[in-house]
Amino acid sequence: MILAIDTATQSIGIALYEGHTLLAEATWQSGRHHTVELAPEIALMLRRVGRNADDLTAIAVASGPGSYTGLRIGMALAKGLALVHHLPLIGISTFDILAIAQAPIYERLIAVLRAGRKRISVCHYSREDTRWVSVGKPQNTTWSELVADLDTPALMTGEIDEEARSLLKDIPHLHVAAPPTSLRRPAWLAELARERIQSGKITDPAGVAPWYLDPRGESAL
Repeated sequence: MILAIDTATQSIGIALYEGHTLLAEATWQSGRHHTVELAPEIALMLRRVGRNADDLTAIAVASGPGSYTGLRIGMALAKGLALVHHLPLIGISTFDILAIAQAPIYERLIAVLRAGRKRISVCHYSREDTRWVSVGKPQNTTWSELVADLDTPALMTGEIDEEARSLLKDIPHLHVAAPPTSLRRPAWLAELARERIQSGKITDPAGVAPWYLDPRGESAL
């Protein structure tokens, strides 16, 4: 049973995933209350499905990019659980959680996260067979700068507010995913972790660390 934890932005998500069965899932807008809300919600979810932490077999966590504080709160709890219960810890890119939810019906996908101060973090994907594969480096930019570079058909998903949707709606070669399908679901985080475990790509929990994009768009731990 995998516990998935995503605190990368103001949106928090947790899920319990057993085999191919989603036992429970919750997402909510936490604002800046990650510290006081996360652990009690995990405990409540375990009780609701009649399980406890001893039943867990792995922990999945969104490793970034995202907010400095949010990522570290989720990572600290995930590492604590993994070390205490001797479980594998799998860190998954926040962008990949968005990408896997979208069917590869376009040649190009753009995943977007809020970065604060009216900036956004962006990762581009291309379609390879039936999966999305990231291309280039993630970057921090603005909506106006991103729109100026939209010159080929693409699907866009992620944290896209009403103002941005208004800006994007008249771009003929751009399809913006509906809000429900743009949600960063922890169930997909758990599925990516399950695939990673099955492929044997597991690292020491101590080696899993959050990563960020600085204002210039460069990665930083």
